[in-house]
Amino acid sequence: MARKSLLLRFDERIHKELRHWASDELRSVNAQIEFLLRQAVMQRRGKDPLADFNPTEADSNPTEADSNPTEEGEDLEA
Repeated sequence: MARKSLLLRFDERIHKELRHWASDELRSVNAQIEFLLRQAVMQRRGKDPLADFNPTEADSNPTEADSNPTEEGEDLEA
C-alpha cells in the first residue's frame, strides 16, 4: 500500500494527549493518528476504507470496475 507523508501542526497539548493515548494503546503517535482518522472515515462512510484494498488489482487497471457496463446479475452471454 502506498503511504503518503503529511505535515501536521497542532497545539502541543494535543500532541501530549495523543502521545499518552498512543502509549496506552501501545501505538506510535503516527499510528494513533492514522487509527483515529480511519475510525472517523468508517463512522462517516459506514465502511473501512482499507477493507477491500487489493494493490495488484488497483495497480493493474484502476478504472476496470468503472468501465464495465454490465449490471450485477446480468448474464454476460445473452
